[in-house]
Amino acid sequence: MQTQNQKVNLSILNDKGITFFIKREDLIHPLISGNKYRKLKYNILAAKAAKQDTLLTFGGAYSNHIAAVAYAGKQEGISTIGVIRGEELKDKWQKNATLLLARAHGMEFKFVSREVYRNKDAPEFKTELEKEFGHFYMLPEGGTNALAVEGCQEIITDEDASFNVITSAVGTGGTIAGIINASNNTQRVIGFPALKGGFLQEDICKFTNKRNWELQNEYHFGGYGKVSPELIQFINDFKIKTNIPLDPVYTGKMIFGLMEMIQEDCFESGTKILAIHTGGLQGIAGMNALLKKKKQPMLVIE
Repeated sequence: MQTQNQKVNLSILNDKGITFFIKREDLIHPLISGNKYRKLKYNILAAKAAKQDTLLTFGGAYSNHIAAVAYAGKQEGISTIGVIRGEELKDKWQKNATLLLARAHGMEFKFVSREVYRNKDAPEFKTELEKEFGHFYMLPEGGTNALAVEGCQEIITDEDASFNVITSAVGTGGTIAGIINASNNTQRVIGFPALKGGFLQEDICKFTNKRNWELQNEYHFGGYGKVSPELIQFINDFKIKTNIPLDPVYTGKMIFGLMEMIQEDCFESGTKILAIHTGGLQGIAGMNALLKKKKQPMLVIE
């Protein structure tokens, strides 16, 4: 599936001589959008080839991956199980917009403590899950594996060869690894991690041998799922000026960082930039619920 590159017209871009497009992967589907569609494509084919009728995966309360797996499973006639981080959610998941969506599309939940969740990759934990649920096709948290990277390579097409710079938000590293593999060696690929910590460099290197990429670690706003009034205002302003919605966990942080880099002359005049919109807009409802509770500015949806 090929998505459109939408040109962004802002005065700062004209002032700096920068051409800027956003690849609208968010328009693939309201729930299986952006990188989630790409990551699931070949994994679902593999599950069917192995005659597995259940997908089991992991995620937090606001996970785009959880929502996407639930919908994709329903669409493909495959049962889904979500191992959810946070035992305290067991009795109040009905108040969570993402988990409500996932349950509405048939996902069964298993809530575990954060301590147990940290050991989710241990072989003995998988054995315990198999005893409880039977055989299943397991997807890692965020959906990143070799098949997911293969799918994400399809984000970049031949028409994107003219861009000097390609940027993407980074969660588990699979999306940007695919983008790096599909880029040509003259292109500069920049990742904007949504999480704190330097572990992503090593994770990305598991899936690519190329060296035409870098990570900008200054725009995580405190860590995964953390936002600030400044970020919320930026996302709202960007929506008003461009009519392009951004999510606050991933793409919003990337575009914020990219625009700051442009302002600080990190790119030469004449540079042509392509930013990948990886979707995640379903998470806005949950974020707004949290912001409302804290009496902080909320994201404009329409």
